[in-house]
Amino acid sequence: MNEITSTERDAAELVQRVCAGDVRALARAVSAVEEGGDAAMAVLSACHTANAERKALRIGFTGPPGAGKSTLVDRYARLLRAQGETVGVVAVDPTSPFHGGAILGDRIRMQREQDDAGLYIRSVATRGTLGGLAAATADICTVIEASGKSRILIETVGVGQDEVEIARLADVTVVVLVPGMGDDVQSIKAGLMEIADIFVINKCDREGAERVESDIRAMQSLAEAEGWTPPIVRTMATASAGIAALETAVQNYLEHGADGLQERRQSAWGGRLLMMAQREILRRAETRGVNAAAMEAHAAEVAAGANPYELVQEIVRGVLNGAEMRLDHLKLDHLGVAVKSIAEARRFYETLGLRVEHEEIVEHEQVKTAMLPLGETRVELLEPTAAESVIGRFLTRRGEGLHHIAVHVTDVDATMQRMLAAGARLVNAEVRSGAGGHRYFFVHPASTGGVLLEIVGEKTV
Repeated sequence: MNEITSTERDAAELVQRVCAGDVRALARAVSAVEEGGDAAMAVLSACHTANAERKALRIGFTGPPGAGKSTLVDRYARLLRAQGETVGVVAVDPTSPFHGGAILGDRIRMQREQDDAGLYIRSVATRGTLGGLAAATADICTVIEASGKSRILIETVGVGQDEVEIARLADVTVVVLVPGMGDDVQSIKAGLMEIADIFVINKCDREGAERVESDIRAMQSLAEAEGWTPPIVRTMATASAGIAALETAVQNYLEHGADGLQERRQSAWGGRLLMMAQREILRRAETRGVNAAAMEAHAAEVAAGANPYELVQEIVRGVLNGAEMRLDHLKLDHLGVAVKSIAEARRFYETLGLRVEHEEIVEHEQVKTAMLPLGETRVELLEPTAAESVIGRFLTRRGEGLHHIAVHVTDVDATMQRMLAAGARLVNAEVRSGAGGHRYFFVHPASTGGVLLEIVGEKTV
């Protein structure tokens, strides 16, 4: 049975508060997800479990800059709240070149609704991510869904024709257009035209609204008619005009495509799982030296004439081989048995046919050791050379018996770093050299289920 780490325990407690409606806990959970790392993975895993019975409807709003998406989302959220829906809003904003956060931020969005417990707003910076969304947008939606929100509105940053990632995340995609932005056909061609489930012509009081609608219908007539034809809704968000019609269009879409909603979500998960796996691989690669500092060192090699293409292959092989070695060569190294006298204890083992292979005194541990091979593993007899040594104190408290279990790993230093990152409690905070010159460290019984665990690596060169 796997031990629950402190990170997982803290995440479970935090998500429990999120599910109970604690707004501060929700904000903390979202922040943890944005920061990434093991804490984020633990929070998201707990949220996914909590979401088994919760299926929030995700509605994405995209379109060119200046289309009035923020105001439209604001007024639509108000309508939903008036109808009794609980709402989460994720507003993806440009990244500040100074502090790295969202330029607009939720501090100036929907300020009149900030005291509404049924509405949660979060601004997210793109931080260089293309496609109109931040890398953590989908994960943030998972956390908000765990808080019990029935609708999640996602507003993209507004980057133009390439802003199509929202269609992979949202259950319903609303493309917002506006008259008077030059060549109206150019503003709605290619990707945006293809991902729309509903078109909204905002600021419809402006001259040219009819032309935008006419262009949309002309483009729809050129496409093959298959099932749902995206309706065109005219709105004037600043006056809340047309917002009810937008909600009607959303409901009509859901009724029309109710059978395909699960299929759409399944398809979206296919792409998202691939992205999640890629992100996790990159995160783990960083722990094995694929990071900015290492690349700076490699850059010096390339500048001095090294082949960058061969160097990259070597780096990747190192990462992959390291992962394979940890799995293939992880094995039980030995069982450590504390005894009062090796000379007396070995008589019993010799009756079993075991013979001492190696015997020595480890001065800094104040212990005498004897190794007896046993199949592919070994028995290590441990006799104290001083009463106040670790083994001496063990014998005083517990008497003779199993002192520890030792597991052999390929990279003892990397294993120690993984243990520390996972929150394991270590007996010694550095790798030492022991019997036979092997390098080792101990994991405290508090982290292993009550047994002292020795991690043994390669011999000291």
